[in-house]
Amino acid sequence: MYTKNEEELQALGERLGHLLEKNDVLILTGELGAGKTTFTKGLAKGLQISQMIKSPTYTIVREYEGCLPLFHLDVYRIEGDADSIDLDEFLFGGGVTVIEWGNLLGDALPDTYLELEILKEEDGRRLNFQAKGLRAEKLLEELQHGV
Repeated sequence: MYTKNEEELQALGERLGHLLEKNDVLILTGELGAGKTTFTKGLAKGLQISQMIKSPTYTIVREYEGCLPLFHLDVYRIEGDADSIDLDEFLFGGGVTVIEWGNLLGDALPDTYLELEILKEEDGRRLNFQAKGLRAEKLLEELQHGV
């Protein structure tokens, strides 16, 4: 997938937000400024969250309330040390969990999640999705084909 600007990136996030269910996990990777938080803003809109979405870089976790709770984590600063936060509290907390830099968690990741790599390109963003587990495969299919 490809988006030309922030509005398209947020719109894609919003589309995904409408599809999410309790305990869905999304892993976001991409260099600084790639659009991870921008994508999450759209996703939050799809979850009917009206609060301003901010990067959790320094707080590590931000929680938001909508039709489902959104747990927005940035694990870059904990350097893959999942024990330094109660990860299960978020993964199985009855909401949607978005983990920026989640690939750093390795084996601490759940069995099922949808990973999105956002790549900066000259005139937009290239989005590479990878589904791990049946629920993530279904989610990706719905996102790509509107099934």
